Amino acid sequence: MPAHTKAELLAATVGEFAKLERVISEIGPAAALAKDAEDTSIKDVVAHRAHWIDLFLGWYAEGQAGREVFFPAEGYKWNELKRYNAALRARQSGLSWDEARNMLREAHVKMVRFLEGLSEGDLYGGPMKGAKNAWTTGRWAEAAGSSHYRSASKHIGSRLKAMS
Repeated sequence: MPAHTKAELLAATVGEFAKLERVISEIGPAAALAKDAEDTSIKDVVAHRAHWIDLFLGWYAEGQAGREVFFPAEGYKWNELKRYNAALRARQSGLSWDEARNMLREAHVKMVRFLEGLSEGDLYGGPMKGAKNAWTTGRWAEAAGSSHYRSASKHIGSRLKAMS
């Protein structure tokens, strides 16, 4: 269920991150780096989540500055996410498991600080500037944060079950 207030959003963000941290805390490098049939590892999923938080924070900053915002990124359309994500995996291929987990932790801290620094009105008072749709900043933050954490936890849990 989507958050509708700053307090709900912060609680969901912190709570879903804690769940994801529990899921990944016991995973060793061998399991984290093992590729699935789609050539994606658990490390890739974790680094992807960190990257999307940074994307969101960039979208927000660009919109606030009155600049054009590229969704999901310059040169890509939403229907090209597979291509974008493949390019992202290639760029992040040299990351170690520890580096990917640290990236996620750092991105999470940035997200929480960002949310804490905004008012209820900033988060839910209207569409996010530059987004070209009706989603509020809070809804975009939820998509990049707690919803992404939740889907990663589920995906990683399934991967671990399949590995055992």
